[in-house]
Amino acid sequence: MTRKSYLFTSESVSEGHPDKVCDRISDAIVDTYLAADPYSRVAVESLTTTNRIVIAGEVRGSDKITASHLEEVARAAVREIGYEQDGFHWKKAAFECYVHAQSADIAQGVDSAGNKDEGAGDQGIMFGYACRETDVLMPAPIHYAHAILRSLAEARHSGAQPELEPDAKSQVTLLYENGKPVRATSVVVSTQHRDGLTSEQVREIVRPYVLDVLPEGWMCPEDEFYVNPTGKFVIGGPDGDTGLTGRKIIVDTYGGAAPHGGGAFSGKDPTKVDRSAAYAARYLAKNVVASGVADRCTLQLAYAIGVSKPLALYVDLHGTGQVDESRLEKRLMEIMNLSPRGIREHLHLNRPIYARTAAYGHFGREPEADGGFSWEKTDLADAIKSAF
Repeated sequence: MTRKSYLFTSESVSEGHPDKVCDRISDAIVDTYLAADPYSRVAVESLTTTNRIVIAGEVRGSDKITASHLEEVARAAVREIGYEQDGFHWKKAAFECYVHAQSADIAQGVDSAGNKDEGAGDQGIMFGYACRETDVLMPAPIHYAHAILRSLAEARHSGAQPELEPDAKSQVTLLYENGKPVRATSVVVSTQHRDGLTSEQVREIVRPYVLDVLPEGWMCPEDEFYVNPTGKFVIGGPDGDTGLTGRKIIVDTYGGAAPHGGGAFSGKDPTKVDRSAAYAARYLAKNVVASGVADRCTLQLAYAIGVSKPLALYVDLHGTGQVDESRLEKRLMEIMNLSPRGIREHLHLNRPIYARTAAYGHFGREPEADGGFSWEKTDLADAIKSAF
């Protein structure tokens, strides 16, 4: 039996979190290659630690993009985040590049040739999810956790809160009654700050941003509002903890409210189904819910490396559906071409639109005029609704 009343928690991390710094660098490199050649192949990882940036991976793209160019891209990404600290500075950090040409063995499996369509860049399973808990059809805990950090970052960048530094984390626990979120029971925010501030001063800087994000009346009790619970947080970012690309996959998706296939997104071009098929799965799940045929939808896709067609599509409407799930699965396969090429063309993914996805979630964002977050559109909702 499904529980109706429970607590559920999700966390987010800011653009200045060490792992997110690496995601940003890796995605900025993806954008650089796609801007030069929309059909570039990129799989790049980044590592950051005290005043050091390391990138490694394999690419196939414009020969005009050199190691020195990639260094400029990496440093610019760090500068835009806001790191000018003694322990991690965009200009002073040592830089190492170990990017090389894509494996010929992988290329032959993925490339189209003769009657063979472009294959998936790897095997794997990808999940999409949507629900009615928020206007953007995302689970409420991760939605509010992202929003708190995004509002603090905006205040830092604008100069409204110059005391704040880039590294931060949030965690929101919501009470669900009859399956719906009704209020927060605890909120945790840890934010890096300039030296000299007391814990109470940081708490009062953070408070209005949390109050502004949560719906009216949802604020947790005062004794469950934790701001920098360990005390002073001056040393942070890659100086405080090593960062790596792809270590925040639950933050990137649904905050644990839905399954995750295991593959990270950042640093990968859209031939990699870890990224593109996860976007397609979210796109379809969101359109299913937007169409009104269900209040919740979990969708799974499966692929084999070098094979163009998906091996399977699975839909679970969690008992909220107005339609038969097996019929819906067949209809979705008809509505959208779910081959790697089909996904890229339908969602227009061969564009430099990825650096902006690196923080505050890949889902639940507004579609943008240049094609960014195209997978958040609900332009298939009418076709799904009319099919039933």
